[in-house]
Amino acid sequence: MPQRIPPARFLSGAISLPGDKSISHRYAMIASIAQGESRLRNYSTGADCRSTLNAMRALGISIEQDGAAVVIRGRGLDGLRQPTADLDAGNSGSTIRMLSGILAAQPFRTRIGGDESLSGRPMGRIMEPLGRMGASISARDGRFPPLEIRGTPLRPVDYTLPVPSAQVKTCILLAGLYAEGTTIVRETVRSRDHTEIALREFGADVRVAARSITLLGRPVLTGRDLTVPADLSSAAFFLVAALLLPGSILTIRGVGLNPTRATLLDFLKGMGADVRITEVECRNGELVGELLVKSSPVRGGTIEKETTAALIDEIPVLAVLGAASEQGLIIRDAGELRIKETDRIATIADNLRRMGVHLEETADGLIIAGGQKFRSAELDSFGDHRIAMAFTVAALCADGESVIRGAEAAAVSFPEFFETLQGVRG
Repeated sequence: MPQRIPPARFLSGAISLPGDKSISHRYAMIASIAQGESRLRNYSTGADCRSTLNAMRALGISIEQDGAAVVIRGRGLDGLRQPTADLDAGNSGSTIRMLSGILAAQPFRTRIGGDESLSGRPMGRIMEPLGRMGASISARDGRFPPLEIRGTPLRPVDYTLPVPSAQVKTCILLAGLYAEGTTIVRETVRSRDHTEIALREFGADVRVAARSITLLGRPVLTGRDLTVPADLSSAAFFLVAALLLPGSILTIRGVGLNPTRATLLDFLKGMGADVRITEVECRNGELVGELLVKSSPVRGGTIEKETTAALIDEIPVLAVLGAASEQGLIIRDAGELRIKETDRIATIADNLRRMGVHLEETADGLIIAGGQKFRSAELDSFGDHRIAMAFTVAALCADGESVIRGAEAAAVSFPEFFETLQGVRG
């Protein structure tokens, strides 16, 4: 569905955002295999996290949902039941990759797939370590969904991630819950640690030291009452829009400030952005705070190496900021963007060019000149939620009304995006 986006003068006010998508997935899965009832507040309202809830229901878990409030009655590690049909992960790579770790240990066969986009995303990164643990998994053409998982008893593994990936790490740790003994995951680059925190909250024995995570198998997990922090990745769109629109002052409440995710704030401040953390507290092991952002000129910068891994979800909207920055933005080591919901390097480049922005596309990134203006244009989300929202931000700064085709893709992670934006735009 096309969405018309007129330019905005400024953003002003205070907003609360949906729960963090990454944390919501993890809480739902772990609560389902814990013993007893868990109550989750501010659960993500996005379609991806709904796919996780539906998959757990299909596995025999009782789940009640009222908006962002979710009640899950866990059945323990061994309480899942064989589904009567294929599991549908929709568009959610998080659902299929992380849940496969649990499914690999079940005493039954499961088939899990998703939509056309998900069916084109490779699964070799989870199949390889799960295979070392004794899992039996087959895939279309040996690497693509749907996956057919024949559950087997698993053995612990000591595995070094060849590429930084919190989803792959989570898959292995969730499988390790079922293995007798100690599972170790080693990282060369630290990735987001929501799984380690969540497992501790539910009662698992998890230890982190020197970029290695050690998990003792067969724990007794217990249901919890938890609040999901607001999603910093969703906040990124509003942060960038407020920085770009002169006269903007915006407060974003209750945002997750986990240090493995806060690279975004460090990077923005390094560019000269006026972004401040005004309150911080710890809730359920996660840091949460309030952000105050004011419009300000930004210098530009380079995203590469470890920073790329930490900012992989925010790169679409940072590319928009880079084009308007003083010195431009260079993005390297981002080849993983080519196997997201779309080839995000290509779709970012395509839409920026439609808006008159000069850039160079490389094999693993982009080189975007600075000091550029956005021309109104007909844009395309290509079915990708982050592309839809990133180019809504660009459209706010354009010289006239733009149209975004497939704007409904934003609902994958942030159904309220356009409504929230409308409430603070001048």
